[in-house]
Amino acid sequence: MERTFVMLKPDAVRRGLVGKIIARFEDKGLKIEGMRMQEISRSLGQQHYDVHRDKPFYGELVDFVTSGPVVVMKLAGENAIEVVRKLMGGTHPKDADPGTIRGDWGLVILENLVHGSDGPETAAGELKLFFG
Repeated sequence: MERTFVMLKPDAVRRGLVGKIIARFEDKGLKIEGMRMQEISRSLGQQHYDVHRDKPFYGELVDFVTSGPVVVMKLAGENAIEVVRKLMGGTHPKDADPGTIRGDWGLVILENLVHGSDGPETAAGELKLFFG
C-alpha cells in the first residue's frame, strides 16, 4: 500500500469544491488516513515549495498557499501517487483533460486547486512536513 500527500489549495476551499474533490479520491478507492483543514504559515509554505525557491514564480506560490485555509490529506492505496496525479490532471488547467480535477474546475495555473506528491521521496517528505 502506497501513501501520498495531497493538499486542496485555498482556491478549492474558497470555491466550495472540497467535498467534490475528496469524493473523486474516495470514489477511486483511495483511503483517507489523515485529513485536516489548516492555515499555512509563511515558513511552512516556503518549506513546502522550497524546490521552486530559485524560480521566478516562487514568491507567488508562497503568497497563494498562505492566502487562506487549505485541506491536507494523507491518502493510501495501490499506486496512490500515480492515481492521484492522474485524477488531478495537468498542472495548467488549460492543458488538463476533461474529467480530471483541474480539467473540470481549474481556471489558471497558479490557482489550480490541488497539489499531490510527484514521487515516493517527495511524498515521504511532504507527509513528514504536514503530518509529523
